[in-house]
Amino acid sequence: MSTTETGQVTGTQDKDYNIIWFTEACLNNVLRLEQYVADAERAGDTELAEFFKRAQGESRKGAEQAKELLASRLGK
Repeated sequence: MSTTETGQVTGTQDKDYNIIWFTEACLNNVLRLEQYVADAERAGDTELAEFFKRAQGESRKGAEQAKELLASRLGK
């Protein structure tokens, strides 16, 4: 694994962009998991619904942490 950011994957070396992308991915995951929870509940699978709810909570937490980090970096 490279220790320097080269921008070869994203085409950019902007770390702020990477945080923004991560935040968006987490929030998109929250929305997708909402549907998975509903599907599991509709099927009567409480265990699976609870699993997806926990995963959704972790995605929300990741998004919130990323937003805080981005805000602190942009505030400099």
